Amino acid sequence: MTAVNAPRTPLDLRARTGGTVAFRLDELGGRRVMVVEVSGENRGALRSEDGENLAVAARTARQLRVPLVCFVASSGADLSEGVAAIHGWGTAAREFVACSGVIPMVFCVDGLAVSGPALLLGLADLVVMVEETYAFVSGPQMVQRFTGEELSNEGLGGASMHTRTSGVAHFTVTDRDEAVELVTELLNFLPDHADSLPAPVPCVDPVNRPTPEAGDLLPDTATGSYDVRHVIECIVDDGHLLEPRAAFATNLVTAFATIGGRPVGIVANQPQSVAGTLDIPSSQKGGRFVAFCDAFNLPLITFVDTSGFYPGKDLEWRGMIRYGAQMAFAYARATVPRVCVILRKSYGGAYIVMDSRYIGNDLMLAWPSAEIAVMGAKGAIEILHREASEEERVALVAAYEERFLNPYVAAERGSVDKVIEPADTRAALVAALDALIGKRERLPRRRHDNTPL
Repeated sequence: MTAVNAPRTPLDLRARTGGTVAFRLDELGGRRVMVVEVSGENRGALRSEDGENLAVAARTARQLRVPLVCFVASSGADLSEGVAAIHGWGTAAREFVACSGVIPMVFCVDGLAVSGPALLLGLADLVVMVEETYAFVSGPQMVQRFTGEELSNEGLGGASMHTRTSGVAHFTVTDRDEAVELVTELLNFLPDHADSLPAPVPCVDPVNRPTPEAGDLLPDTATGSYDVRHVIECIVDDGHLLEPRAAFATNLVTAFATIGGRPVGIVANQPQSVAGTLDIPSSQKGGRFVAFCDAFNLPLITFVDTSGFYPGKDLEWRGMIRYGAQMAFAYARATVPRVCVILRKSYGGAYIVMDSRYIGNDLMLAWPSAEIAVMGAKGAIEILHREASEEERVALVAAYEERFLNPYVAAERGSVDKVIEPADTRAALVAALDALIGKRERLPRRRHDNTPL
């Protein structure tokens, strides 16, 4: 007699088609998932039948409403098949797009990923790369032919580069076994599909645990630096964070965690990196993460400490306006429970973008150390009182700070719901999530929105 909790036997699908793509219904950590393997002879080159298998795997996962986990090691289309192989890849890409926002898609690169298979990584929700693997659309030979620049596979598209520079890789691991463990942990934070909620996680960390140590981490000076991850660790269950894209756009932290046993997505400015200001990479990183959490019903907790957008000609010329709008766009259309906590500085446009009351959050909390304003006192006085002497400016700055740079003015105007002590932050967030568990919000009917890209 089979035990009730015994793992199910994997079910191979289309097993007689051969080729480089195989897929099966399997279990990871007790969760039923669709596992796809792209590897094999001829360096995993894709035939037209392989593209069809990829498409069937994605479509079946979507119909069964189970996460899709894909292990990729492929050199691209099989040159011996010509354009038919490319047609197969196009069919697969269309099915992956249909899965977007419906089921979680996690891709793991455990070999090479070239051309079409590399582009599929851009369609995934989360990408894990094994060390010493690489992914690129055009290889070193093509780069040298067109640009004259000589690069190795690692230099052009290695796991390290995609982790730090391109942001393609959300995580880097040492081997496939570690990749499987990581994917299993990721799935613990996610539901099977967009129509269900993430399962609660057993929690022994008291929900009303005081967190005074979180406030102690803030420096005495307004310009002092600290690691916001240490603040978050004080507040979440057991101090545990799982941080995708940790080495990319380090001025913004995005992470999965649980609070009171409830999985959440966390977004936080990182004062350790360019003073926590927002730039193009961090706006892309934050916007994508917020959209992902909203798609899969993860409540969003935002911790704010930023003096604004990073200034510079280069950023403006590269499209800071367009990319900066991605964060605002993602937050404004998010329908999941959203709670914002202002730790210290919250200035200018970045104050609005970081899930402010006016972008539509559900609850705005602030520590007594919070400063909410258009800009810092010194910059404001330099604009408002250009003709003032140095002594006058010192007095004016002090007066400005006393009058405007505190959370109580914002609370009087309704921009902040409550000013809380750092020690009460965990309890306040647990209470907020409990209150918002039944939140239901409908978006206006339309074909789709037009995300600023």
